[in-house]
Amino acid sequence: MTEKLLSELTTAQVGGPAKTYVRATSEAEIIEAVSAADAAGEPVLIVGGGSNLLVSDEGFNGTVVHIASEGVEVLPIPACGGANVRVQAGTIWDDFVKLSIENEWVGPAALSGIPGTVGATPVQNVGAYGVEVGEFIASVRTWDREKNTRKTFASADLRFGYRDSVLKRATVNGSPRYVVLTVDFQFTLGSLSSPIRYAELARSLGVEPGQRAESALVREKVLQLRGSKGMVLNPEDRDTFSTGSFFTNPIVPRSTLDSLPEGAPNFPVVVKTSPFTAGVEDPDHVKLSAAWLIQHAGFEKGFGLEGESREIAQGRASLSTKHTLAITNRGGASAEDIFAIARAVRDGVHERFGVTLVPEPVVVNGEI
Repeated sequence: MTEKLLSELTTAQVGGPAKTYVRATSEAEIIEAVSAADAAGEPVLIVGGGSNLLVSDEGFNGTVVHIASEGVEVLPIPACGGANVRVQAGTIWDDFVKLSIENEWVGPAALSGIPGTVGATPVQNVGAYGVEVGEFIASVRTWDREKNTRKTFASADLRFGYRDSVLKRATVNGSPRYVVLTVDFQFTLGSLSSPIRYAELARSLGVEPGQRAESALVREKVLQLRGSKGMVLNPEDRDTFSTGSFFTNPIVPRSTLDSLPEGAPNFPVVVKTSPFTAGVEDPDHVKLSAAWLIQHAGFEKGFGLEGESREIAQGRASLSTKHTLAITNRGGASAEDIFAIARAVRDGVHERFGVTLVPEPVVVNGEI
């Protein structure tokens, strides 16, 4: 056990000290660390890659368990064919995506470049470019802190939604009831990707939406697109010192469109009754573009760096200069600087459009 600043464990590089820090490199060490903290009545914070976590400048007055277990195991092939793969929670997600392409496991290519660990992906039902990780998760093995036992969730039991799951709903202030130990994936086999659903990605690939492309090429194009938006970690680029997309795209009643400017982008909300079905469109709700709302509420790229906007965080934090949806640490930012930019943007969008943006990262001991 050693002292640790949360700023050393998170991609936004903000956050105060942990009272106790434990780096757990195996399933047994994860369970031991969490169980010991629970037995002592200590608050517990779980950290993986730290790409979706913002901790206050005061830090965390409890035990931080850093999930660092790694490993990929190919399980026996089920009767339906394809590939069954079990991945340790601390495995770097993008390394696993690269491995999936090398092994022709179809599905994750569009999720290339997303920072963080495999164990975090089912909690948020991580998604990008029209693909969500829940589409190819078969089950998740966890440690149930309330019952002090392992618990396995089948895919259907996880109740995946837009950036949501049962695991997320059972997490408070970064402290989950269910600590992810391993994630089992089920893939079909082939060199071609799953159908390309996102128009921007389809254009970059030179295909029509719904068509497939070589998974290796999909990965290449996704990394290029994410990189152009500062969404691929790069120590030389301050725009990447962030939690990625800070706000989720709001899902609102369809009637909200009546109060928005003509041409405001909106997308269908698809409700899945089973992980194995395409789902049906919700006729009463639509999904809006958070980035569009932010920009059209008057917040341009780099907000917080120049003029009056600089006064909010003294230029230490700002919206990305490449994308209005990320809040970045320009160097020396505090957690409060990040929170201040977030509050300004959230309040401005609500004042302009009457829509309340919801933060995507987990915020611990902070106010937004």
